Amino acid sequence: VQLQAYGGGLVQAGGSRRLSCTASGRTGSRYYVAWFRQAPGKERDFVAGITQSGRTTHYTASVKGRFTISRENAENTVYLQMNSLQPEDTAIYYCAARPDTADSRIYYSQGRNYDYWGQGTQVTVSS
Repeated sequence: VQLQAYGGGLVQAGGSRRLSCTASGRTGSRYYVAWFRQAPGKERDFVAGITQSGRTTHYTASVKGRFTISRENAENTVYLQMNSLQPEDTAIYYCAARPDTADSRIYYSQGRNYDYWGQGTQVTVSS
């Protein structure tokens, strides 16, 4: 499975941006897809994740109420709608995928549990 993340760019504080992650290759299986981000000098952190069905989502506390993850399985695409962006949201955003199993709902925040990664897209929020 190959993942491509895009949609990043420069946005002013308080603004919005939508990221997309499109999968190609062996997309017939069921995948849990997540967004991670890495700010300069910091570790890569979990942001949001979504099950194959879309019925279950997970968010890190700092983005709850501002970010929304969704997916369009017919298009093999997962979205991250980011609203009320703040300078601390500045980072490279990566999408990642792993088989959607019961473990996905336990270990979703740990990057080492993901098998596939996109190349990252830069989001810069100016104050």
